[in-house]
Amino acid sequence: MTVVEALRLVFLASVALAFGSFVGVLVERLPAGATILGRSRCKNCGTVLAARDMVPLASYLWLGGRCRQCGAAQGLIHPVTELAALGLALWAWSATEGWLLWASCGLAWTLLALALIDLEHQILPDALTLPLVAAGLAVAWLAERGAVLDNLVGAVLGYGVFFLIGWAYRRWRGREGLGAGDAKLLAALGAWDGATGLPSVVLLASLMALAVVLVLRAFRLAGGRGERVAFGPALAAAGWLVWLYGPLVLGPS
Repeated sequence: MTVVEALRLVFLASVALAFGSFVGVLVERLPAGATILGRSRCKNCGTVLAARDMVPLASYLWLGGRCRQCGAAQGLIHPVTELAALGLALWAWSATEGWLLWASCGLAWTLLALALIDLEHQILPDALTLPLVAAGLAVAWLAERGAVLDNLVGAVLGYGVFFLIGWAYRRWRGREGLGAGDAKLLAALGAWDGATGLPSVVLLASLMALAVVLVLRAFRLAGGRGERVAFGPALAAAGWLVWLYGPLVLGPS
């Protein structure tokens, strides 16, 4: 690795940690309907955190995860999202390059926020899914204009298929199965992965979700018949894998 490459990697890591901290803000504030622009405060005493207390990872480690003012524990959401954002950026760096690296990071960090919000609150905010649709189509246009129709069709199909499945499930069972947020997230993944990637996304996500349910039931942690398991994290993971490595290839090529 040359000195220039090392400096680029350090810059990428720094940006990833900063965006990871912002992801933590999104996860905390979007579900509550709070503004994402206000200054961060201690949840216990309400003290506005100084800049020195918000340096990604470093401040948390230096203060032992506690408020400088009152000593209350600040929780793990920010260090966890910062480390996850860093890991995803390094993953993208190993598989992409140039401007597509930064596009991949933007996708990864948005999917991270959506997955964490869906895990905690079982919602997928429009404020994240809808811009992700537009971003996917823009990236497709810039990368290969001749193939952008596949991405546009992917977005339409992604939304339409899940919307119809969710509608049919509500009519049949009288309760939510796939929510509108899932349909919008699949539309976003269709915009990024294209119509050709959608079957792989759905298959991988279904297998991941099934594996999680089976594990939870095996350990009696969740999974009762009336209990809804968040599908967003599985969709996010599947969409990310297909974006980086392409659709599954089944059988001889």
